[in-house]
Amino acid sequence: MINNVVLIGRLTRDVELRYTPSNVAVATFNLAVNRNFKNQDGEREADFINCVMWQKSAENLANWTRKGMLIGVTGRIQRRAL
Repeated sequence: MINNVVLIGRLTRDVELRYTPSNVAVATFNLAVNRNFKNQDGEREADFINCVMWQKSAENLANWTRKGMLIGVTGRIQRRAL
């Protein structure tokens, strides 16, 4: 089975960087990804994707990006258990 996703979109806010009790970096952010088509009013809609990044990649993302920047991410889709 394949679980691979590539997203290109804009950050809706600055990346939130936190650390676990074992000192592992965790970044959370939202990505606004435009749809390929326009709605009935002729406007382009976007999907807002919640993302999580870990370890050194999380630190780099938090240090080098800001709200509104266009970024690309690759990863996998994982649904959080309730």
